[in-house]
Amino acid sequence: MKYVILIGDGMADYPIPERGYKTALQIASTPNLDFIATTGIRGLVQTIPEGMNAGSDIAILSILGYDPARYYTGRGPIEAMGMHIHLERDEIAFRCNLVTEAEGRIVDYSGGHIPTEEARVLIKALNEALGVKGPRKGWELTFYPGVSYRNVLIINARSHEDELGEGKEIGSPPPHDVIGARVEDNLPKEAILREIMRTSKRILEDHEVNLRRMARNERKANMVWLWSGGKKPAMPAFSELYGVHGSVISGVDLIKGVGACVGLDTIEVPGATGYIDTNYKGKAEYALRSLEEKDFVLVHVEAPDEAAHLGDIALKVNAIEDFDALVVGTVLKGLEERYTDTDERYRLLVLPDHYTPVSVGTHTREAVPFAIYDSHAPRNTGHVRAMETKGGFDEVSASKSDVGVLDARAQDLMRFFFKSS
Repeated sequence: MKYVILIGDGMADYPIPERGYKTALQIASTPNLDFIATTGIRGLVQTIPEGMNAGSDIAILSILGYDPARYYTGRGPIEAMGMHIHLERDEIAFRCNLVTEAEGRIVDYSGGHIPTEEARVLIKALNEALGVKGPRKGWELTFYPGVSYRNVLIINARSHEDELGEGKEIGSPPPHDVIGARVEDNLPKEAILREIMRTSKRILEDHEVNLRRMARNERKANMVWLWSGGKKPAMPAFSELYGVHGSVISGVDLIKGVGACVGLDTIEVPGATGYIDTNYKGKAEYALRSLEEKDFVLVHVEAPDEAAHLGDIALKVNAIEDFDALVVGTVLKGLEERYTDTDERYRLLVLPDHYTPVSVGTHTREAVPFAIYDSHAPRNTGHVRAMETKGGFDEVSASKSDVGVLDARAQDLMRFFFKSS
């Protein structure tokens, strides 16, 4: 049996009044997602537990059947593991965004979606000024460059145990949740983190990279934002829970880190950017290739979420359509070609990890739609472009399913997905 999970980050949305009260999924042309939903099984699944932030790390841990309340220590250490950074027991890893600050407010969580090459220059400058040989006695910290604005800061907590505590989920709120808010009102309570963030502004404001960006009418990446810090988590391997070995494909270090935490291999795909311009089809092709040796693969696409954070409904619809055509469609076609005339069976799960409504611009915790297609147990016959079943892959149709609302962190979804039949 081959198992495939395809995640379109943040695809779920609220009805949009100016689009006839349809959601982005209902507006988008998604024949492949609709085929899976109408010939397979669909429903809703709660991926964000009550009282927890609606982040992709929380959601995807839940989707894979790991209770975040038990295993989650913060986004930072997961991203660090996705970047192959070795964490010692006393080290705390923080997600370190390069953001845009203007007139005392945070105006862009991504520093104008700064290119990776420019971001690396800024991170180098921060290390030279604030790293282990920095100005403050006792500081033991290192900045690590990631992709674009997504970077990591590691602090050795031995000298700051009283201030940093147990090192679990510490730092500022997520920057995409406080766009337009005053920086000083959203700095972390830990003095060392506040000092690093304030000092970074002085270092980056007039850096030559930012002067060139300003000359091109691009936003400066003139401050770091430290959030969701924590120590290295420990959790059982995915293979121990479900008896399959597999891989994860994403352009985002956070998702690679989730895979690393649960023992999934990371597959690097050329052109996988974690943004709208990602290599959609390449991800699908590499996923199919991985199934020649392993039984499971998870493919994550960030693009719909990024478009929603920008509040751009047209861009989000386009990203969903690209996900459907180039990822879901390519995988479906490849699975059919490889396994239709063999005894090998495959099961395919598609879903968003959480809601990212364009009207809100950030993540929310409503239950998301999912659909599962089993190659040997379709409910209906027909091809992707010849559907007669009412409804498709969207929030409203999923809510009408008799499956009900599954609880992801209780392994409801994975048991449903991996069930023998």
